[in-house]
Amino acid sequence: MKRNFIILASFILISVQTLATNDGHNLWLNMKRNVSPSAVVFDNESLLMNSVAQTAVDELRTYWKGDSVVLMLDSMNVEADGFRVSCHGGRITLSASNASGLLYGVYDILRKQEQNGGRSIFYTDTTYTQVPDNALRILNHWDNPDGTIERGYAGRSIFWKENGKADLSVLKEYGRACASVGINASVLNNVNAKPLMLGKQKLSETKRIADALRPYGIKVFLAVNFATPKVLGGLPTADPLDVKVQAWWKKKAKEIYQMIPDFGGFLVKANSEGEPGPMDYGRTHADGANMLAAALKPYGGIVMWRAFVYAPSSSDRASQAYDEFMPFDGQFADNVIIQIKNGPIDFQPREPASPLFFAMKQTAIMPELQITQEYLGESIHTCFLATMWREFFDELTPYNVRYNAISGVANIGDSQTWCGSDMAQSNWYAFGRQAWDESITPDVIAREWTALTFSSDASFLTQMSRMMCSTRESVVKYMMPLGLHHIFASGHHYGPEPWCDPKGWREDWKPVYYHKATAAGIGFNRTDKADHTGRIGSGNTRQYPDELYNKYNNVETCPEQLLLWFHHVPWTHRMHSGETLWEALCHTYDEGVREAEDYLKFWNDVARRYIKDDRWAAQQRLFERQAKDAWWWRDACLMYFAQFSKQELPYGCPKPRYDFSVISKYVLDMDNYSAADITKLPEPSR
Repeated sequence: MKRNFIILASFILISVQTLATNDGHNLWLNMKRNVSPSAVVFDNESLLMNSVAQTAVDELRTYWKGDSVVLMLDSMNVEADGFRVSCHGGRITLSASNASGLLYGVYDILRKQEQNGGRSIFYTDTTYTQVPDNALRILNHWDNPDGTIERGYAGRSIFWKENGKADLSVLKEYGRACASVGINASVLNNVNAKPLMLGKQKLSETKRIADALRPYGIKVFLAVNFATPKVLGGLPTADPLDVKVQAWWKKKAKEIYQMIPDFGGFLVKANSEGEPGPMDYGRTHADGANMLAAALKPYGGIVMWRAFVYAPSSSDRASQAYDEFMPFDGQFADNVIIQIKNGPIDFQPREPASPLFFAMKQTAIMPELQITQEYLGESIHTCFLATMWREFFDELTPYNVRYNAISGVANIGDSQTWCGSDMAQSNWYAFGRQAWDESITPDVIAREWTALTFSSDASFLTQMSRMMCSTRESVVKYMMPLGLHHIFASGHHYGPEPWCDPKGWREDWKPVYYHKATAAGIGFNRTDKADHTGRIGSGNTRQYPDELYNKYNNVETCPEQLLLWFHHVPWTHRMHSGETLWEALCHTYDEGVREAEDYLKFWNDVARRYIKDDRWAAQQRLFERQAKDAWWWRDACLMYFAQFSKQELPYGCPKPRYDFSVISKYVLDMDNYSAADITKLPEPSR
């Protein structure tokens, strides 16, 4: 094939410039600009008009420190979005089948360059290829039209401004950060969607956002309210089988695609937590999803239909998604993807994988992970989620669970650090890297992020990675160990409240529904057998493949880290270590506390040598709060459960630091849209 190579020698304007000061706003993109532009060789004149390819060229010319790079399109060479890098005889060639692949390849070699201290990475001849594991790698933003962010712990929305339009420079920075880790799509608004999101004003702003993100290969999606035809269209119904409703959605889809030709599609939360849906009209999830899919199909759009459903009538919330969706497996349109939370409850510190992943064989599915730490200490606690997600992927792998899309609920706002703290940025980075390559290890991700964000010092990388990769397990230990779940404070979910049992509430909103602590024991019996009290379990274990069913259903073979998720056991139950359950529970909480205190010590003794003073100090205050919160969790839970176990703390366990009569009445005055104020959280009384 004849190729026309063009050497770009003139200066090209850079879309996003690195700030002179490293204050956390640059995230992991702290590359130093070249004094003079690097040479880039391009093999296709038409791609000079492609905004994504232009971004790839801009980034290389501005930040690449090595020899000139040849960018080449070759549809026979690499799958879509993938790329190949080869260096032979000093000639560096980056080839891909589309412009996005070129951009991801550019960010890959720039990342490697930065990890190498900003020096050349090609010393010998080499060739390597990367292809993403998931075609759709999408962030879900729970941003509201008024600019608030549900479960947002980093300020207000970067997309929706109550009295103005989004800042295009910020949108470009966001797009660049996403593209640098392989993220290629964004849902711009909350799954608890408002009908006005499909009105003319919001669609006009959506177009403006889409235009800003397009040069970074990012498609935009919108979450939609199922009742929008009634609210905006004035129809008397939103019944998906009503022809007028169908016509309304088709007309709306046409309107959207005329404005945004590469619009991605819709995300839908229906018949869950009060949101409207097809079941309001006696229809099914398949009826609702397929109606929307038909409206989008002519334009190549997709529907992501969430499987997060639960009703107060269900005997076990963990079983309901399976019960509602499995009868319709194979009945969904081919442009519908069922979006399933990683666990069957709701982003708990530890859950088994949702049984739907193993069961739905004839319907496209996708995992939904949560990057924002709704149940893991918000942006205050350091909790590196790559290890949680690695555990989730490993659980699915032996069963050949197939999917080609993955979503993450974003932790991004307009705060200086984007995520509320420097350490919280690591989870945005980790989601992108694992969405691209599910086999990458948490240690590799931690080392990459640390080198790009703080320092590439070898000793620091080793210590920092070890710390980061242990944090999620520590958070589980001091919050909800051994399979405990959903025992946090009501509403905002910050801090412990295992005693929460308000009158008039739905049972499945109460912590007591989940831990079921009595004098006889603790835990939720989800087996199909009677427990030690004679009560038959919910049968949730039957929804899993036989191998997992046999493992989870037997108290002796159930992993102890999930023991109280699947079993109700007596306080004297003998653990594998020889300890009783009560002793193990106390010792595990204590381990979590000690580890949280170790993180503070590491930050004080080690990290301060490598991190700028003000950034170090800001994070140090959060590590101090995390250590205090670990004690708060430990004392609250153990003193509460001791009322049922009737046992003292085991020998060697320290006395509580908090007064139970105080913390059991403590109420944190905060909403669901901002991080906790660390100056107003409870302090130890002794």
